[in-house]
Amino acid sequence: MADASVNRLDAVPPRDPNAPVFVAYPTRTKLLILAGVLIGLLMAALDQTIVATALPRVVADLGGFDRFAWVFTAYMLASTALIPVMGKLSDMYGRKWVYVGGMVVFMAGSMLSGTSQSMDQLIVFRGVQGVGAAALMGNAFTVLADLFEPADRGKWQGLFGGVFAIASVIGPVTGGYLTDNLDWRWIFYLNLPIGALAIAVLVANMPSVKHTGSRGSIDYVGAAALVAGVVPLLLALTWAGNLYAWWSMQIIGMLAWSGLMLPTFLLIERSAAEPIIPLWVFRNSVYSVSIVATFMTGLGMFGAVVFIPLFVQGVGGVSATNSGAVIIPMSLSIVVSSTIAGQLISRTGHYKVFGSGGLAIMAAGLYLLSQVDESTTTTTIVQNLMVVGFGLGTTFPVYLIAVQNAFEQRVMGTVTSTTQFFRQIGGTIGVAIMGSLVATGVQRGVREGLEGTLEEVLPKGVREALESPQLLIDVAGRTGIADELAGEAGRADAFANAVELLRVSLADAVGDVFLLSLVFVSVAFIASLFLRELPLKGMAPRRRERALASTGEPAQEPSG
Repeated sequence: MADASVNRLDAVPPRDPNAPVFVAYPTRTKLLILAGVLIGLLMAALDQTIVATALPRVVADLGGFDRFAWVFTAYMLASTALIPVMGKLSDMYGRKWVYVGGMVVFMAGSMLSGTSQSMDQLIVFRGVQGVGAAALMGNAFTVLADLFEPADRGKWQGLFGGVFAIASVIGPVTGGYLTDNLDWRWIFYLNLPIGALAIAVLVANMPSVKHTGSRGSIDYVGAAALVAGVVPLLLALTWAGNLYAWWSMQIIGMLAWSGLMLPTFLLIERSAAEPIIPLWVFRNSVYSVSIVATFMTGLGMFGAVVFIPLFVQGVGGVSATNSGAVIIPMSLSIVVSSTIAGQLISRTGHYKVFGSGGLAIMAAGLYLLSQVDESTTTTTIVQNLMVVGFGLGTTFPVYLIAVQNAFEQRVMGTVTSTTQFFRQIGGTIGVAIMGSLVATGVQRGVREGLEGTLEEVLPKGVREALESPQLLIDVAGRTGIADELAGEAGRADAFANAVELLRVSLADAVGDVFLLSLVFVSVAFIASLFLRELPLKGMAPRRRERALASTGEPAQEPSG
């Protein structure tokens, strides 16, 4: 694991050949770099959500409704699967040019997406966007590690976590506004002037962190095996229960292929000269515990974000616009708590308590949400979401700081990007599992409730429509069915009763989703208890001595 290469920032030679330089750049320069990086991260995060409200108009313009989901899927596949590769490239070739290059690719994909003349073109160009987004999301947190010591990093890391929370709120709103008032193509064109400004700032101010030794070579075979394993896994989880049944040959085939390629990837990495993910990093207990905690948190966190709008629209009868507003208090609590936690970590030098404490608070919020039923008010939902958001935000700075503090600078891109990668994978798997749970729960609840009188009165087509929560959201469709049945004796009342049954079934199913999220987050909490807390690098000597005394760790710097 020893490496003779020397970490450096361009034009500023380090005083210690084994330690990167953090203090050589003026605060103003560091803030400009952070601003440019945050803009890039915000663009990448926004494009995960901004397309949602514009897609109906896109389909009306370009056609190809059968490829509707691919506009999301193409971006998600590229942006998730390539994160570890981009992190490795930044370790080898420098953060600056991988990040700026990623932004250029992202902007090129945005421009091409805006000029698309068919759905197939848009899907391909969204994939190009995703390649650029992988470089942005995989390296944004690593750039922060290049600029600040771990002892100071928490002050800023909350801002990075807050970007994702903000993007989840303003993305759909911005997409809807641009589509209604300009044209759907502007959701892509908007990235061009903003990205150009960020590139100008980064090129002028950002240092290029790299090794002075040999760059080595890219592990092309390992990268190909990783992509070949991750892509079918994500596709299977995205399509299962929607496009194909879980036990269909298509889903089983993709999962089997993924199950073959991922172990193959591990075998390749064991002997690769420059592995994409060096397997020795998993021997570091801080890294392995952090990966488990972030993966399980990713599994649990998306239940609150994805299924609450469905609940408040379908069960509570809230409009689509207002259902988005329900998430805003949660997003604000994430931003506030992540910022406060980051500040306290930097001041105290302790991070473990914030990881475990945040997960405990998040678990408490998820338990409260698991108690929802058809009578739960929107106010109660908002209050419980704020509890979840406060706990989730508190954990945001913890595991990246812990991982970055436990390794040398030479592998910072790799360990940081893979931490983000496992969170993304966890989120994707979580949404797939919970989506299937909701669909199955609603279908079972409706079928059991319709047995007997209602089943005999209602036509088969109506009974099938009642098995999907879509009927609760589609006011026009529901009204149309009610009008058709209005003149038939007994059927109108039966349909009204069946709609109420659907509401109850959806509420029960979403409650089960939050209960499952609670299980995932509880596992993350248990893992967090095993996190080894190391004194943060860069602490003042007196603070460092106090941290050493409280943790019982030997007086040595963390390393890989």
